[in-house]
Amino acid sequence: MDAAAGRDAGEFMVVGVDGSEPSLRAVDWAADEAVLREVSLRVVYAFLWDRYEGAALARDVGRPSGPPSPREIADAGARRARARHPGLRVTADVVPEEPEHALVREGRDAAAMVVGTRGRSGLAELLLGSVSLAVAAHADCPVVVLRGSHDNQATPPVHGRVVVGVGEDVEASAAVRFAVEEARRRGVALEAVRAWRCPVHESADHPLTYGESARLHEKRAAEELDTALRHVPSDLRVYRRTVEGYARGVLLEASYRADLLVVGARRGDGHVGLQLGRVAHGLLHHSACPVVVVPDGPRDAAPGPDCGAVSLPPR
Repeated sequence: MDAAAGRDAGEFMVVGVDGSEPSLRAVDWAADEAVLREVSLRVVYAFLWDRYEGAALARDVGRPSGPPSPREIADAGARRARARHPGLRVTADVVPEEPEHALVREGRDAAAMVVGTRGRSGLAELLLGSVSLAVAAHADCPVVVLRGSHDNQATPPVHGRVVVGVGEDVEASAAVRFAVEEARRRGVALEAVRAWRCPVHESADHPLTYGESARLHEKRAAEELDTALRHVPSDLRVYRRTVEGYARGVLLEASYRADLLVVGARRGDGHVGLQLGRVAHGLLHHSACPVVVVPDGPRDAAPGPDCGAVSLPPR
């Protein structure tokens, strides 16, 4: 298939591979998602990747006669995607460039990009690889970072819900729009959470009025949640929940009951692109399910939230 096919803006997805088992599981997930979106899949191998990660090659990529070539690694990913979904349009490309730069560029016109987690042993298995983190921080398209025990399948749903974090900027949330579309494609419920906390000075300086202050903050959070969800289609099942606590902890808890956790990332003014706040950074390292980082101001220039909260459904 011609490498240019399916390359119109938003009509293809990208998955980064490096020959490791986590990256091939990412191919599985990306293939499922591409079928859901009815777009083509582009498998990309930036062959300087091992300079950063030192990947251990998956069994179905390595050869008895020695390590595979970059082209063989890319082609192995494409074969895996086609085997999973024979009707899916798949291309494979090798880019002789630093992986974080190559993948960010490849994702400029993509509907979304999928990357796997990287870790070798012990605590490292809980942490995100440097390339995956850089791509999530700088890409112009939504980036799916696969985490959790079911990170090799987008469908069928495991928990039957997509969770989205709703931050302070609720007027035009790219993350909410992405989560709504994803929940509808999968036929599952949407959970929207807004985390809130009383400022320290209110709880410390006025302990007798803390209860009233807390109610006001919770009421404000509920109103912000309503604003963020006001355009959600009526046929979508939505759970709304305001939670007192730090956003990172609230979202991490939600990730154990979600198939997908969606958060926003604020675009910086400098050349470094998207800036991941502490909440998004922590979720990328420790979430129990795949995380999608949705940039502010995507192609329609609408602003997105600074991933601050999530909606958890009733237990």
